Amino acid sequence: MKLKVCGMKYLDNIEAVVKLQPDYLGFIFYKKSERFFNGVIPTLPDSIKKVGVFVDASPEEIITIANNYNLDAVQLHGNQTKEFVLILNELATLYAAKHFEVWKVFSVGKQFDFKDLQPFENIVSKYLFDTKGDLKGGNGFTFNWELLKDYPSTKPFILSGGIGIDEVEHIKEFFKQGISEKCYALDVNSKFEIAPGLKDIEAIEKFKNKLY
Repeated sequence: MKLKVCGMKYLDNIEAVVKLQPDYLGFIFYKKSERFFNGVIPTLPDSIKKVGVFVDASPEEIITIANNYNLDAVQLHGNQTKEFVLILNELATLYAAKHFEVWKVFSVGKQFDFKDLQPFENIVSKYLFDTKGDLKGGNGFTFNWELLKDYPSTKPFILSGGIGIDEVEHIKEFFKQGISEKCYALDVNSKFEIAPGLKDIEAIEKFKNKLY
């Protein structure tokens, strides 16, 4: 089970989180977000991958930012279609400085139609399930994970949306039901913050210790 810490913003804080050795760090490139990132990413160990979070950005903007920050994955929030992703993949082949994975985000409410995954099945690397709400790019509370018992794809997914220390036992119990084989990573953000973009190092360390 891999761990992604998203919404990184401040250099010193990034360096402190790196010492905890998460598998992914997420950087939000959405200007309306309180965690909008336009700073400097320090040199990271090879074991930590950089994920850029985008909300309805153009393929050209995504590729430019991916090149500027040497991103390993791009996370797409918003209304992207199959055609959009095909164009992004085609342009990335031509203009990306290196290969990056494409993660498509789906917001989950009281119900979710897994048929919505089908158009993306062969053109993205992973899915990410977040909580449906008013805010684009995350709302800070969990959805009903029981819906994922019906997950039909063999593609790995990332579980996101309001995950904090209080959810550790729920996560462990949920994974005992067999979903852990499909859940590739946990994505944490606002529940581990002192302020938007400023991560609580002790809380993340405690979470890791309790979870693993």
